[in-house]
Amino acid sequence: MDGTLLDSEKLWDVAVRELARAHGRELPDEVRHALIGAAGADALPMLFAGIGVTTTARVIAEAARFLDDRVAELMLGPIPWRPGAEEALAMVRAAGLPSALVTNTKRSLAEYGLDTLGRDFFDLSVCGDEVARGKPAPDIYRRAAELLGVDPADCVAIEDSPTGALAAQGAGCGLIVIPCEIAVPEAPGRVFRESLVGVTIADLRAALDARQVSIPVPQ
Repeated sequence: MDGTLLDSEKLWDVAVRELARAHGRELPDEVRHALIGAAGADALPMLFAGIGVTTTARVIAEAARFLDDRVAELMLGPIPWRPGAEEALAMVRAAGLPSALVTNTKRSLAEYGLDTLGRDFFDLSVCGDEVARGKPAPDIYRRAAELLGVDPADCVAIEDSPTGALAAQGAGCGLIVIPCEIAVPEAPGRVFRESLVGVTIADLRAALDARQVSIPVPQ
């Protein structure tokens, strides 16, 4: 969702930088980049370690509430689509293919994104707080495939971040990578595009053909 279908990573950027400033720090770009695509349980410890702030369970809980409230506030406004994303979703629907929204964002915030995207584009959605381990673990893609009633090996994931790419490949999916805020490393089985503009069913088939079956699964 964030950075792949919607240009919403910029909203998260506002919130996490404000959180760092609330603790008297500026968030280094390298730390911000490491947070992109990270699961919620991992993101806050990474953020505080990156700005050199010692935390307690209370500090983490308060920070989580701040981010939830601030991102929700920001998502109430218009969220721009990523180039070609709406047309790509319509193309998949017109072809009669099942589809799922798979996001590390927690359900309560993902619902704001779905308000912009439109729920009719998806058969279902799976969020980061609905699986045991978020991306880069493969759990979330495996769960989406299970709910769709398909084999992950017959699925194509579209991702914009290194963590998302690892999750999709760990589950055995084909993968199209469209980097947004940060670069995604080249690796076997990854098909790169500049955007979703002009993507076709043939491009999805090509991603399946390029899939590698020996991708290490993050533990």
